[in-house]
Amino acid sequence: MAVPARKTSKSRKNKRRAQHKIKGPAVYWNPELGEYTIGHHVSSKGFYKGKKVN
Repeated sequence: MAVPARKTSKSRKNKRRAQHKIKGPAVYWNPELGEYTIGHHVSSKGFYKGKKVN
């Protein structure tokens, strides 16, 4: 079984864990609808990519 030759330092360990943060959804202002929307989702008024859906 493989065993590390050196102890992993606190700073190296924390640098690696810094990439595990949770990101929120990409919300942007849509001036055509006058509301905030999430990318790649249908808006509350039923528009997707500027076209009415269903």
